[in-house]
Amino acid sequence: MSGEMNAAFHMADVRNKRITRRRAVAVGELLAGPVAYPLIVERRLPKGDALVMAEIAGLQGAKMASALMPLCHPLPLELVHVYCVPVPERQAIRVWCECASEARTGVEMEALAGVSAALLTLYDLSKPVEPALEISAIRLLFKEGGKSGLWLHPQGMDDAERERFQPRPPRGLQGARCAVITLSDRASQGDYADESGPRLVQGLQAMGGDVDVVEVLPDGIEPLASRLYALSKEGVRLCLCTGGTGLGPRDLTPEALQSLGGRRVEGLAEMLRSLSAQHTQQAWLSRAEVVQLGDMLIFALPGSPRAASQCLDILAPVLGHALAMVDGQSHGKGSHA
Repeated sequence: MSGEMNAAFHMADVRNKRITRRRAVAVGELLAGPVAYPLIVERRLPKGDALVMAEIAGLQGAKMASALMPLCHPLPLELVHVYCVPVPERQAIRVWCECASEARTGVEMEALAGVSAALLTLYDLSKPVEPALEISAIRLLFKEGGKSGLWLHPQGMDDAERERFQPRPPRGLQGARCAVITLSDRASQGDYADESGPRLVQGLQAMGGDVDVVEVLPDGIEPLASRLYALSKEGVRLCLCTGGTGLGPRDLTPEALQSLGGRRVEGLAEMLRSLSAQHTQQAWLSRAEVVQLGDMLIFALPGSPRAASQCLDILAPVLGHALAMVDGQSHGKGSHA
């Protein structure tokens, strides 16, 4: 055996991605024409009811996606819905496939495979009466979940599609005042440039937050505790502290938060550790802390740029709802609070 061991193809390595709820919807059409269209709709094709068979084929196609595409990850699908709807003005059958799973990668290929299988079945059952058929406009309608959140196809959706599938972007921060504080003796002395703080600023701004306080403080309980107390009085709604959550003698950010006498939000702190552990087992060493002080939520996040960014990704779906709860607003269907 000689030479380098280089594979020409490989599946994407998703081991370090978090398991999140994923959903995708794909759409496409069969242009049936004046001969085949009424026979499909009236369920009078020689081979049988094409609409029912197409829905069954779509279910099977979604489940077979990884067998059809060599680099597609096998996923435990938790939902597959296939819808076939006649469109009289185009003499077409419009097909949607909706797939959902909790996984480390998306389900868009499963949705596309389901639509394709359904359309091919419609084609197969219709061709005895009309060979001039056309499969058209297969595309991903939207996908949601994972780090990227909600993605919508540039061609958009009509009102009926929005009503049926209800894609849900995370609730943004809606202009809430935010602060980012980095805790580091060396960074505060100018020994190195802070990278975690700017990443958090960028992430909060992308979520619609107004970040007007960005500071670097030395490790320790003071002056952080005094600064947090002042920010709560100045109308800041969300403060992300990065650094000082480890096991070192100067890692005292959680103690600074606890000294404020606010209300601990233990569920969010545990969520940060638990979901971060899907990236790295070292997350269990973090003493992440979340405290509510008046109308301000304060988060003690790890100090590494990568870990801080991952924590913000974890928090993104719930931060807007958390602030709404602080304000006493309804926090939506399915709440457990």
